[in-house]
Amino acid sequence: MPELPEVEVSRMGISPHLLDQTIAKIEVRQPQLRWLVPSEIQSLQGQVIHSIRRRAKYLLLETEKGTAIIHLGMSGNLRVLDQWIEPNKHDHVDLVLANGKVLRYHDPRRFGAWLWCETGTEHDVMSHLGPEPLTDEFNAEYLFEKSRNKKVVTKQFIMDNKIVVGVGNIYASESLFSARIHPQKPANQLTLQQTTLLVDEIKKVLAKAITQGGTTLKDFNQADGKPGYFAQELQVYGKAGKPCPLCGEAILEAKIGQRNSFYCGECQA
Repeated sequence: MPELPEVEVSRMGISPHLLDQTIAKIEVRQPQLRWLVPSEIQSLQGQVIHSIRRRAKYLLLETEKGTAIIHLGMSGNLRVLDQWIEPNKHDHVDLVLANGKVLRYHDPRRFGAWLWCETGTEHDVMSHLGPEPLTDEFNAEYLFEKSRNKKVVTKQFIMDNKIVVGVGNIYASESLFSARIHPQKPANQLTLQQTTLLVDEIKKVLAKAITQGGTTLKDFNQADGKPGYFAQELQVYGKAGKPCPLCGEAILEAKIGQRNSFYCGECQA
């Protein structure tokens, strides 16, 4: 599943092609994605894209009239085509620009979304999101305060989008390893020193992943078709049974919140 770095890389990839361009039309070949693509999405026709932002794992294409909200789901990706070509089976949405270029949305599993939000309003999917992890708003004092009444394990705690957005399964495992915190440690037992280190590592891991182009696991490709390379840097995720890069003990695997989690029982005791 594309996580925050992959979505940010997608934003950076499509922005030079779409920013300040006029939308000629929207072609929705398959409206039944995670949610039904609203007919109001056609309001984009004739509008100029004046901003392309990311909020959590959502991409926001903003125009004067309103915003298209795109979520890549589990298998979605965006490609910029120099011109319209015949779509493949899972190419569900085309955003056609007046200059002939096409933003094409491909999603075999159809768990992604194209939503619409009028200017001056907030979509429901944005209403309960926590701070962005790479901003000053996400800091040790904030995380420590939020953790005080949370008995949930730390890995689930930092993956809660109401606490902080975009710390998905891969990056939660990697950040906890770098911070030497056991993923099953109750969040309310974290010390201020531990939350300081954890916030630091979350920021470092996500920033590095963005710089290196996102993580390629199965379905994700950048807008230009080039894969990300952060997977080469993973220390524990997906490495059950392999030696810990720090102490040499075998990496352990456990189900936490129905997600596969990887950690070192020695370094993260």
